[in-house]
Amino acid sequence: MRAWLRLATRNAASHARVDVLEPVAATRFSPIRWVLHCISALPVIGMLAVAPCFAAPPEFAVVTQEHPVKLPTDTGAHASFRTEWWYATGWLTTPENKPLGFQITFFRSATGHDAADPSAFAPTQLIIAHAALSDPALGHLVHDQRIARQGFGLAYAKANNTDVKLDTWKIVRAADGHYDVTADAGEFALHLALTPTQPPLIQGERGYSRKGPRPEQASYYYSEPQLRVSGSVMRPSASGGSSQPPTVVTGVAWLDHEWSSTLLDANAAGWDWLGANLSDGSALMAFKVRSRDGHAVWAHAALRDRAGRVTSFGPSEVDFAPRRMWRSPHTNTLYPVAMTVRTGALNWQLDPLMDDQELDSRQSTGAVYWEGATRVSRDGVEVGRAYLELTGYADALRIGGK
Repeated sequence: MRAWLRLATRNAASHARVDVLEPVAATRFSPIRWVLHCISALPVIGMLAVAPCFAAPPEFAVVTQEHPVKLPTDTGAHASFRTEWWYATGWLTTPENKPLGFQITFFRSATGHDAADPSAFAPTQLIIAHAALSDPALGHLVHDQRIARQGFGLAYAKANNTDVKLDTWKIVRAADGHYDVTADAGEFALHLALTPTQPPLIQGERGYSRKGPRPEQASYYYSEPQLRVSGSVMRPSASGGSSQPPTVVTGVAWLDHEWSSTLLDANAAGWDWLGANLSDGSALMAFKVRSRDGHAVWAHAALRDRAGRVTSFGPSEVDFAPRRMWRSPHTNTLYPVAMTVRTGALNWQLDPLMDDQELDSRQSTGAVYWEGATRVSRDGVEVGRAYLELTGYADALRIGGK
């Protein structure tokens, strides 16, 4: 039978509902048990791969410098690689000129299951999705998450063009290059169009992006900054009642697409990542993979100016330094929510839209992390708006590798 059962659970720590789509059929495979066992090392933004759950290591495709990213074909899924994600974040403005932040991420994870298995229920790929909304009127992040095995037209990631779906959640790239994003979550909804205003930013060397000291510790990676946003959001009521009517919004967003088959370095405990749309049309991406003692295992940044010139910064030129800490009342985790990011001779001050932007995804990707809308300033003057991601502060991520 091709019926599906929605299993709705609620995370006791975060109160976020998690919907798991499971096909109802007589089969020995239990996707819920498999997910709980295997997903603990799935990436937050994908810098590490899902823990292997098979007797013998499968053969996944390898990231190499010899194969550059080619667009638009590479906007689609790459099923031969172990893990992949499409990650959109942005700042929105309501008709009352109030700021909001949003995030939606779709993950595709190859399980290593025998691709020759003819069963329609074969768990060859998992599709996972997170969505979140930051509203200062609420004072805390609201988020939701979904997970399902690929199949039956209800969960998929298609090749050659971005077209990813998980039940009613989806991100689809249209022929003109804009993205339609839909997520009807438990307490909120996103219905957005993200339209390019400038060419994609190919990260690293033609898309080959190092994530560690060894060449194989890499991913394919490109970004689409300065996306113009239009659409609507539905927000929870600050009084705790039913959700508010849809609100028309405009804004600016950033989209990342990354895929790999490689684990991070064994010394890595987590990472700090920044994607910033600057007010003059420039774009800044920076990340630092942290060791357990806080030092950089690897770091990189790319700054594209308004004329399209890209300056890259190597590991010794990039740093994330805490300016202010915030302790989560939900998990007791301490996060550096205000930071100074150094890229060469330039210093960028980051300050959050609000402190409580912690996302508890232990029922899908197994991680607790901080991910939030952030203002970017230089010398006391706001110069842009961004999203900042902080992982590995709750617990060192179980990354593996050698």
